[in-house]
Amino acid sequence: MLFRSFSVSRVVWLRLLPLFLCIRSCAVASSAEVSRIPRFSVEYMDTTVLPGADFFRYAAGSWLKANPVPEDKSRWSGFEELQERNWQLIHSILDDCQAGRSGKSKPARQVGDFFASAMDTNRIEKLSFDPIQKDLRSIDKLESKDALFRTLAEIHLRDGDALFTPFVNPDAKNSSVYAFHLNQGGLGLPDRDYYLTDAFAVQRAAYQEHIAKMLVLLGETEAEAAEHAATILDLETELAKVSKSRVELRDPIANYHKVAMAELEETAGALPWKPYFRSLGLSKLSELVVRQPTFFTALAGLIQARPLAEWQTYLRWHVLQNSAPFLHGAAENESFRFYGTVLRGQPAQEPRWQRAAKVVDGTIGEALGKLYVEKYFPPAAKQRMEELIGNLRAVFRDRLGKLEWMTDSTREKALTKFDRFTQKIGHPDKFRDYSKVRIRANDYLGNVQRSTEFEVRRQLDRIGKPVDLTEWHMTPQTVNAYFNPLQNEIVFPAGILQPPFFDVEMDDAVNYGAIGVVIGHEITHGYDDQGRKYDADGNLNDWWTEADAKAFDQRAQKVIDQYSGYEALPGLKVNGELTLGENIADLGGTSIAYEALQRALEKDPSKRKTVDGLTPEQRFFLSLAQLWRVNWREAELRRRITVDPHSPAQFRAIGPHVNMQEFFDAFGVNAADPMWRSLDLRAKIW
Repeated sequence: MLFRSFSVSRVVWLRLLPLFLCIRSCAVASSAEVSRIPRFSVEYMDTTVLPGADFFRYAAGSWLKANPVPEDKSRWSGFEELQERNWQLIHSILDDCQAGRSGKSKPARQVGDFFASAMDTNRIEKLSFDPIQKDLRSIDKLESKDALFRTLAEIHLRDGDALFTPFVNPDAKNSSVYAFHLNQGGLGLPDRDYYLTDAFAVQRAAYQEHIAKMLVLLGETEAEAAEHAATILDLETELAKVSKSRVELRDPIANYHKVAMAELEETAGALPWKPYFRSLGLSKLSELVVRQPTFFTALAGLIQARPLAEWQTYLRWHVLQNSAPFLHGAAENESFRFYGTVLRGQPAQEPRWQRAAKVVDGTIGEALGKLYVEKYFPPAAKQRMEELIGNLRAVFRDRLGKLEWMTDSTREKALTKFDRFTQKIGHPDKFRDYSKVRIRANDYLGNVQRSTEFEVRRQLDRIGKPVDLTEWHMTPQTVNAYFNPLQNEIVFPAGILQPPFFDVEMDDAVNYGAIGVVIGHEITHGYDDQGRKYDADGNLNDWWTEADAKAFDQRAQKVIDQYSGYEALPGLKVNGELTLGENIADLGGTSIAYEALQRALEKDPSKRKTVDGLTPEQRFFLSLAQLWRVNWREAELRRRITVDPHSPAQFRAIGPHVNMQEFFDAFGVNAADPMWRSLDLRAKIW
């Protein structure tokens, strides 16, 4: 995946593919803002800075000075500029649907009614906490831990990931069929480190205060709320203690444990699984994948050791927490104050229409996507992308055929995998049918819950059935891309095929330095430290010789060492192990795209010309660096360093460059310059 996005919906049945972007009311942006295209520009450069001294500021320093982070954002970058423009395009669709201007099709009516329900703040205010009272009453009435797990299943169907996270995904060792998975979870803070390290002591205290404030809003006395908040934090801390770290979760082999139901009952037998699975409609489930058995063993002990009343308090909190963004202003604003301002440093919420748009996208996204594609996606973009992908594939295949460090037996299997690579561009051929989802123009939270339950049940119905190879895991309007190791495919939604990533008005050098690198990035994911563990059929399978695996790891260590040396804030460095896969993909993508550009220039020498006084090679590296132009809020940068498998954008803007002699040659950088990286430290894998 090229980016990690912040999810606005609380849907827990997400595909946890080992790859691979919250929610005040204000006027609509002007048409000038909507039409502004964030394309590559030499005006972003700061030529008072030497390229060999600080290439990031040389490439984008003027933009950095002129573009502070907006009040309603936690960071601002070229990526966010495109996202913002894209949301404005989506906004016009939503307005048309709500007003009935998009026709009478079922998708248009559903999108319009969902958006209307989100924008009906008078009704939402009037309802206050009424939409969750039924759930809260059912929790209050629980009399046993069997009943607790029946209610937990209902919560997992509609609301969130309390206690743990269930999901349906292709079986990693038999990727042609779907399997049920259990994954650690149940935390209200972004990561286990927020509970366990001194670095986040302030955030922990603020979280406990936030819980108490929310419970007071719900009607508890301050004393009751304080006591319950302490209990909730204590329970979640216990869950955090037995949770794996983000780095440990990156290992697909260590997080695959297929068991029969009988074995699950042995591993975590104290948990009342039968009422849980019966409530999900899975009473006949015979086997499943438990990603972290030790977590569930510990959870079983914790469930037995702590009184039922404490778990009722915990579940009440998670229902409230997951619903708050869709409730009245007091609840929504307090939720944002903590999750947006405290954790991410964001002073103000995005406009309400934008928050609503993200919810529609996260729930009935392909209904919205069908309308988006009809209005904004030109067929010519797909044709050009197919050509670019073909050019980069040719380069990567040639490299696989002649890598000096790979033995022939592994190379043969690597080429077999590559030849079975598939690609998807723009949008699915058939959009998902949401006609069975009841969308009401006066029931915002209900719409969220019913659409979530529709998706959950759709996935549950697929367990044991053949995998749908036509399915997309991003909506067409998404500004992102991904590699799916279980299907051995690269996917580029329509949303990313816009400037600054893909620009038909720009020269080849700029496009190869942007979308070309993105394509190469996703291709390389098939052979990064995680992707390389999946074979040609998308199965988790060790197809490497021991010698080749060792040779790969030696080269990957240079990438770890390089990025671990980057300091995001004083005393806060990038986690080179957590970000390894994305850094390898950036490195491979840049190198492959550069060679593909050279081949294109050789094929048509007329394209080898200076533009704005810059050579094609210079424009290539500048385009890539400008792609990652970014300004941060400190709190968000700290959060990302902890949870994001991608390096901060300022390091992605230079990290691949300094491993390539071609970059140094293009800008005359030598050993006396700060940007120089000695030959023995440079990483080259693919």
